[in-house]
Amino acid sequence: MASDISKYQREGGIHRVPLWRIGGFALNNTATNLYLVMMGYVSFYLGGFVGMATILASSFSTIMRLWDGVTDPFIGFLVDKTTTKFGKNRPFMVIGNVMLLITSFILFHVTHLLPDNPILRSAFFIVVSCVYYIGYTFQCVVTKSAQSCLTNDPKQRPLFAVFDAVYNTILFTGMSALAAFVSKQHGDTFFTTEFFHGMWVPVAVLSAIFTAIAVFSIAPKDRVEFFGTGKPVKVTLKDYWETLKHNRAIQMLVVSASTDKLAMQAKTTSVTAVLYGVVAGSFALNAIIQGMTSVPIVILTILVIGGLATTLGQRKGMIIGSVGGIATSAMLILLWVFGDPTSMNNGNGGLAMGFFAVALVILTVVNGAFNNLAGNIVIPMTADCADYEVYRTGKYVPGMMGTLFSFVDKLISSLAPLIAGIVFAAVGFADKLPDQSAPYSEPLKFAAVFLAYGLIILGQVANLIAMHFYPLTKEKMEEIRGEIDRIKAEAQKA
Repeated sequence: MASDISKYQREGGIHRVPLWRIGGFALNNTATNLYLVMMGYVSFYLGGFVGMATILASSFSTIMRLWDGVTDPFIGFLVDKTTTKFGKNRPFMVIGNVMLLITSFILFHVTHLLPDNPILRSAFFIVVSCVYYIGYTFQCVVTKSAQSCLTNDPKQRPLFAVFDAVYNTILFTGMSALAAFVSKQHGDTFFTTEFFHGMWVPVAVLSAIFTAIAVFSIAPKDRVEFFGTGKPVKVTLKDYWETLKHNRAIQMLVVSASTDKLAMQAKTTSVTAVLYGVVAGSFALNAIIQGMTSVPIVILTILVIGGLATTLGQRKGMIIGSVGGIATSAMLILLWVFGDPTSMNNGNGGLAMGFFAVALVILTVVNGAFNNLAGNIVIPMTADCADYEVYRTGKYVPGMMGTLFSFVDKLISSLAPLIAGIVFAAVGFADKLPDQSAPYSEPLKFAAVFLAYGLIILGQVANLIAMHFYPLTKEKMEEIRGEIDRIKAEAQKA
């Protein structure tokens, strides 16, 4: 297994990996994102089968992500303390995915079979969800922690973001199409048990397959010789506070990523359903537009990330992505507010290509590529932060770095469903989230546009502020790699 790795190692302090292994390992993030997207519909299940009101159902994801964030540091600590024959990272990938499969099945197939008592069903759902999110963190932490051992080549690290962005574009397009198809088969609504079963089956199967590929891809690099200085380091819980207090790089990355994700996740399924199903007149248009834009977004993302981040460095890549995202999101707001969305509805649920549709497609493609650059580059940037900690203190703590990042990130981004619920409640949907069957109103339209694009602008403004104080420039990372290689060389001589 390691034969294809040897020629990529130890050239001037840089260790590399074959490109296909970067692409294969990136599927670990896709495996968890499948469940993340599916759980985006949880408010409909809670409102339809558990008996929660809109604000409480929207708050559920917030509360659970807070629990998810609280468990992060402890699971990161476990990762940093773990060394097995199966590696440091792979056990958490496998165990986490199995936990996700089992608990998600119970959530959507068992809860509604309990006696029709909102308190009983809510308590059951919460307890199972707590276990679900532990499994989610088990697998998620590896996406970040294994970045530093996968490769330290500055031209290779951003390539993870390329694969991740491509996979996510396909994922979100595919899941949106799946949701539209499944809901149409069962009454054109999300409020049926058949809808959740139809979503769960492909998610569970694909996530398991992607996890298996990711485990195989990371296997040759999941070894002590690729961990930091090449030797085990004692880590205590006190180190978590010291790192968060003094590692400026992870501080700024947390600010950038958490505000970005808050904005991205506020664009809930209800937002999409309102924009296309209510404002434009056909929810099917969402799948059509995504189908038209997904491949161009993938191509442009490869060119943007591959060309900018690998050449200029990850920090500059983040800045460029944020500026481009702000500009194109502003244009999309103007298009939805002052344009005529109904002009792209041909009356039969299909797409009519006029000015609005053409402008929407073009802006969506460019906006998607810039957002992919700003949003996906943060994962390989956590590897830079982990290397910076080795450089700064001599401690290799990728689990700590990934979970410190995730802890604050989740605490902030967990507010997204709540924000969406509050905004929709303010325009008349206090008891039930709007879907494609909701009646049209101007306040509902403006609420959806704000959640879809306005928050993203605010998040990317925060990116620019954070990157101003982020210390890991391309030149600084070259210095860090050289110092780590010197430490390793001295350790080998000793």
